[in-house]
Amino acid sequence: MTETLHAVAASRVFDGALLHDNAAVVIDGARIAAVVARSDLPATMSRHELPDDAWLAPGFIDIQVNGGGDVLFNDHPTPEGVRTIVAAHRKLGTTALLPTMISDSFATMRTALAAVAAVIDTEPGVLGIHLEGPFLSLEKAGVHDMTALRRPTANDLALITAPRRGVTLVTLAPEQVPGDFIAKLTAAGVRVALGHSMATYAQTKTAMTEGLSGFTHLFNAMRPLAAREPGPIAAALESPDAWYGLIADGVHVAAAMLRLALRGAGRPILVSDAMPPVGGTACSFRLYGETITVRNGRCGRADGTLAGAFLDMASAVRNCVRLCDVPLSDALRFATKNPAEFLGLGGVLGGLAPGLRADMIALDPAAITVLGGWVAGVNVGVEPPHRTTRQP
Repeated sequence: MTETLHAVAASRVFDGALLHDNAAVVIDGARIAAVVARSDLPATMSRHELPDDAWLAPGFIDIQVNGGGDVLFNDHPTPEGVRTIVAAHRKLGTTALLPTMISDSFATMRTALAAVAAVIDTEPGVLGIHLEGPFLSLEKAGVHDMTALRRPTANDLALITAPRRGVTLVTLAPEQVPGDFIAKLTAAGVRVALGHSMATYAQTKTAMTEGLSGFTHLFNAMRPLAAREPGPIAAALESPDAWYGLIADGVHVAAAMLRLALRGAGRPILVSDAMPPVGGTACSFRLYGETITVRNGRCGRADGTLAGAFLDMASAVRNCVRLCDVPLSDALRFATKNPAEFLGLGGVLGGLAPGLRADMIALDPAAITVLGGWVAGVNVGVEPPHRTTRQP
């Protein structure tokens, strides 16, 4: 091992699959060079020793981030807006994410795509973009602006499938798009997820044969399970090839439903669905001209409609452990390895192994709070574990 290498050592290293006692991750630039026993580190190697009993784990990957640091991506679809959102979540342990634009105009979508393109080569925390809409069901619009919802045009297809760096994820309602739209998206390398949809079970299965593989915030804003029309939820839970996002905030989905999802054949992904107050200081924000307020841990309109979530990924992992009674290693996998693989980035992120990017967090396994973070091998620091946002 050369003098240019440095290491992070911990009582336990979770590599995305296995726990290693008294181990260390050796970093070479932005990449992991090795995972070794702590005792095998050369005495002269620079190292960062984690506190006793702390875990070193892969950094969180969040595929659904509407905002953070008091910035809403829809209102600030600029390089500066993206960087602010990334910085806010990075302090909370999320080392990589997809800025998420909820249903908006063609012009705003185009601006958002350009903003991500402008930073993706210099900001390792940005993996691409998530377009949640506007090709959604009016019946399941949720907080999305119903005047923005529409069917896709040839211009939409050309915009979304244009060659670009990074991942493009599109959430849509299969019943609201032409029969060949999903196939054309996936043929161009776009990831497609079902969401805000009244699709039937048959429509969902057809969409899956065309390449749809994800389900955005499973259970929320989609046709519910029913005895004679199982809808998209049953299609997701029974398919080993399905990836489904879960908002584990104790608000969006009851614990019993979360436990049901974790028993499914598909692969769960913890998501934050975060709104601007996450990692910020304000207790309210504007969305489509309406005031959204954080009260009792939930973001809502005056009429009570949920509007995204007041949730960070560490809290999602903690809630998953405590509400679903799953091992911490499983919950961490739902927030790291699974989203990386869904995005086609399993060879780059989501674990701690030679060749992967050195995106890591230090974790208190008892409190399930983040103690430190590294992005592409650089120590980035985190917010204190007691971080909260003011609430009225």
